[in-house]
Amino acid sequence: MNKMKKFLNYALLIVITILVLYFSLKDNYDEIIKTLCSVDIKWLFLAFIIMLLAWFLKTIPLYNFTKIYKSDFKFRKSIILVLRTQFVNAITPFATGGQPYQVYFLKQEKIHTSTATGIILENFIVYQIALVMLGLLALISNAIFHFFPYNSLLIHLITLGFIINTIVIIVSFLVSFAKSFNKKALNFGVNVLTKFHLVKDKDKQIEKWNESISRFHESASILIKRRKLFFMMILVNLLYLILLYLIPMIVLFSMGDFSSVNIFTSIVASAYVMLIGSFVPIPGGTGGLEYGFIKFYGKFISGSILSAAMLIWRFITYYFGLIIGAIAFNVKYRGDKK
Repeated sequence: MNKMKKFLNYALLIVITILVLYFSLKDNYDEIIKTLCSVDIKWLFLAFIIMLLAWFLKTIPLYNFTKIYKSDFKFRKSIILVLRTQFVNAITPFATGGQPYQVYFLKQEKIHTSTATGIILENFIVYQIALVMLGLLALISNAIFHFFPYNSLLIHLITLGFIINTIVIIVSFLVSFAKSFNKKALNFGVNVLTKFHLVKDKDKQIEKWNESISRFHESASILIKRRKLFFMMILVNLLYLILLYLIPMIVLFSMGDFSSVNIFTSIVASAYVMLIGSFVPIPGGTGGLEYGFIKFYGKFISGSILSAAMLIWRFITYYFGLIIGAIAFNVKYRGDKK
């Protein structure tokens, strides 16, 4: 990412954050500040611990997939990579910067680019499957318990988000395992680029990319043959997301509210918030995630508690990762370029 893009992303993030804070505090400033100052530190500390534990779980699939190709890959490097990814995702629209950085990181570990891409894609697939599974649980739960009205715009957006995320899984599987499809797409792409004189040696470029595709599919096929590992990593991602989805409940506990939200409703509402967040092209989904939180958790809580809970939840799940990720970029290890 060039310096101008970084500057624009940071500037946009700061502006949207200021706007979110303004609209969150403007109507009930004194009550919200009073609520924030009265939180129980023990429960708040537990919320931060849960976030750290969630990141630890997120490290496990990446470590296990990478370990297949590099037996001496250390777990602490996976932790550094996951934490750095929190930072990169936080400052790029749609969190698009994380995966390219992960490929770059693994390349510094002497893993071929196409193999690293296969590892990151498989890691993404198991996460995406877990996300869709919990999204489906939320949709079914709403159909049974009617938490939110079906004629609302938010429910339509959630349904659309669920469909889009399901399509993403299908496309990811196609990219991973449909070798002939990828080669046809490659040939088409090279032909188009050649017509625009962006590729000089067409045959050489096709041969080079075909070699990369073959290496990529070889790595993907090795991963899918390890079905037990594949399904275990889906389970780990489910646990990761469940912990993430329980943080709002713990935040409410820190405010002395032990009855408005339970484990089940916290998971359902958070699953909806995550699906809404996927539509927001601003770094970190800033603005959209806060809006989703207010709308969905507003079904169970209101007033200053709702606004205060949203601010604390957002800090723990987003800004805390931004800070920790920035620190992780200053932790040097052998694979970093000098």
